[in-house]
Amino acid sequence: MKMKYMMLSIGVLINVGVYSQNDQIKEAQSVFEKGNSQDAIAMLNKTEYLILNASDENKSDYYFLKGNVLKDLATKDIDAANNFTLASQAYQDVLLYENESGKYKSSIKATAALKQMKSNLVNGAMTDFNAGKFKESAEKSYKVYLFDKKDTLNLYNAASASINAEDFDSAIKYYEQLKKINFSGKGVLYLATNKKTKEEDIFISPKSRDAAIQMGLYEKPRSEAVPSKKLEVSKNLAYAYLGKKDYEKAEAGYNSVIELDPNSADAYVNLAYLKLELKKALADQISALGTSKKEMQEYDKLNARKDDIVRSAIPYLKKALAIEPKNAEITKTLLGVYRSLDMTAEYNSLKATGM
Repeated sequence: MKMKYMMLSIGVLINVGVYSQNDQIKEAQSVFEKGNSQDAIAMLNKTEYLILNASDENKSDYYFLKGNVLKDLATKDIDAANNFTLASQAYQDVLLYENESGKYKSSIKATAALKQMKSNLVNGAMTDFNAGKFKESAEKSYKVYLFDKKDTLNLYNAASASINAEDFDSAIKYYEQLKKINFSGKGVLYLATNKKTKEEDIFISPKSRDAAIQMGLYEKPRSEAVPSKKLEVSKNLAYAYLGKKDYEKAEAGYNSVIELDPNSADAYVNLAYLKLELKKALADQISALGTSKKEMQEYDKLNARKDDIVRSAIPYLKKALAIEPKNAEITKTLLGVYRSLDMTAEYNSLKATGM
């Protein structure tokens, strides 16, 4: 008899939880409809544990409302990137539970919301980039990439924004991912002019562009080839490592650039710069030495090593100058190297060119 009473009590508790959950969803919905999204999400987060024992249909209702609330917060630019991500997870839960229950009450709306969120986040990233808010732009672009990893252009945009922000840690993370997936970015842009705004818009395919033209909304269709971005990815990755003073990886990066473009003067100049930076580190060690016999012996070793490092920069500078013979900065740097090594004949010969 006691066992039956206990079972009945548990059943009542579960039912109370379900009813409480329904009441909370309705209350949060009411608060949301009044425009208080932050209060609504606080209410939903407090009661999320109750959803564990709810039916798939109730779970769908809960996550659809949660997605709508988070989407509204993101649209109002309240922690936009994070709330868009959380909203997308909520909408995906709607699709999951409705697929399990076989009752597709909100799936169509959730799918439409997911597409709209991606578009909003992409536009927000572009707006931030144009406004010089590179770190915010990178964060949004990366969120879009996580949202849809097939659209790798957003990962490229996140990397580009990070390099502009001089956020080298993030830039390295994103560019390394781009190299890992063998990103090229090569393709075709399908463009047409909006009759109303007189601006060119990009379409995802020729078919979608043709449909817009047939509707009378667009005119002047054209296609534009997009070149591979592999060289740019390698250059910016090397630059990011250089910014972090990780000279070993920066050197490997610039060697990769040269493999892709043997006539990249910048790559040769930066390889020379790496050597000269290593020289500076040795020069600091040398200047810290005293005058004891042991320290003087160490001085000779370090000084010889310093000269060898400086000398190793010469082939890179000569190669860069061969590519850009009228580049005054490269000439000036090479003259400085010749002078520091007492290479008088080479110095005079280069000086005589009048560069």
